[in-house]
Amino acid sequence: MTTALITGSTAGIGAAFARRLAADGHNLVLVARDTKRLTEQATELHDRHGIEAEVLTADLAADDGIEAVAARLGNRTNPVDLLINNAGFGNTGRFLDVSMADELRMLKVHCEAVLRLTAAATHGMRDRGRGAVVNVASVAAFVPRGTYGASKAWVVQFTQGAARDLAGSGVRLMVLCPGFVRTEFHQRAGMGTDNIPNWMWLDADKLVAAALADLARGKTLSIPDPRYKALMGLVKLTPRSLLGGITSKTGRKYGPQ
Repeated sequence: MTTALITGSTAGIGAAFARRLAADGHNLVLVARDTKRLTEQATELHDRHGIEAEVLTADLAADDGIEAVAARLGNRTNPVDLLINNAGFGNTGRFLDVSMADELRMLKVHCEAVLRLTAAATHGMRDRGRGAVVNVASVAAFVPRGTYGASKAWVVQFTQGAARDLAGSGVRLMVLCPGFVRTEFHQRAGMGTDNIPNWMWLDADKLVAAALADLARGKTLSIPDPRYKALMGLVKLTPRSLLGGITSKTGRKYGPQ
């Protein structure tokens, strides 16, 4: 049995990855900030699927949290075969309306933690000649839309670059770019969702199934829905000057800053 470590495992896309991987027979290391929710999740997945589920409480906005997860990823006697870097959040408000502390906290979680944990995991994976990392970004990475989109654009570029550097080593890296997913994400950020059209919503379990299929096919970028693939195709054809105005308006209406 292989072991998968999932950050932000207690809700949304992270929880969907945990459910799917446990059902497929993977042991899990579940990482989040809430010990009670982690313990409840671990117990449920163990009882339902008979897998081992380890709990690791860590805040990836803090150095000690990142270091704790990196140490677990570096454990050679109980190695992690699949890393899902899923932890993340959104801020509400335009640039300069959001505090600098919150902006830096987002960069810590979305960029620094992803960099350090990917490095911690792939060192051992390369030595063993196998392993995979999925870094969760967003379709917001492809449009000019504030710190959130910029941080996710970094995740896309970093993951695809690292994937090229590790090609032939047996280690696979893929960046997952979903659209709107029915999770706790918007509620936690204090964002209303009533004005988001129904057709834009994705199901977390279906998204994870598509993402894992893309990983198995060796893709380095996964946009796991035809609707968003089509939208991103239009984005590529739209002049950047026009795109900036459109995304500024829709971003304030629908998404994180």
